[in-house]
This record gives sequence, structure tokens and C-alpha cells, in this order.
Amino acid sequence: MMARAYLRLHAARIIARNYSCPFGELDIVAQFEGRICFVEVKRRSSRNYGSPAQAVDRRKAQRIVKCAMYFLKSRGMTGSPMRFDVVQIDKFKIKYIRGAFTCDV
Repeated sequence: MMARAYLRLHAARIIARNYSCPFGELDIVAQFEGRICFVEVKRRSSRNYGSPAQAVDRRKAQRIVKCAMYFLKSRGMTGSPMRFDVVQIDKFKIKYIRGAFTCDV
């Protein structure tokens, strides 16, 4: 909810949320700054195990990329400019990380 509100506040148009496919799930898909953004939302109540964004490791990023490709293909949007972002939520503080990773993870 906080992540969607943040995106809307910054002029993003939410296309899908909690999108499921055979490869996993996409938290938020938004049109933002002229491209399709696949946004992973990570929240942690403490930093005992690192920042929320650190939970998006190589394996998780690869699953998100596969889901994104499936999403684009299923909607006839292949070739659209895209980006992979992470919204990190620590208690009530939001950090938006643009281009957190690329397709070649």
C-alpha cells in the first residue's frame, strides 16, 4: 500500500499488482518515466539481516526478469522500454531504487 501510494505520488500509473505467472509473482508493474517498471517491494522491521533491498539477490532478480518477460509477451508489449526497480520500506521510511538490477542478471 505504501509503495503504490509512493509511486502514484511520483506520477506512476499502476498497470498491475501481485501479477502471478508460472515463474513467480511481480509485486507492482507501473508505467513510469516513459517505461514499464517492474517494482519489487521489500519490507523489513529490523536490519538484523541487512537492508530490505539486499533480499533481492541474483536468484530473486532472475525470477523477476522471467516474470517480466512473460508479462510483456502476454500483453503484446515486447520491445517496450523497461526497468527493474526496488521499493525498500524500513518501518515507515521508503527508499525507491531505480534500476536496481538489469535483465542480464
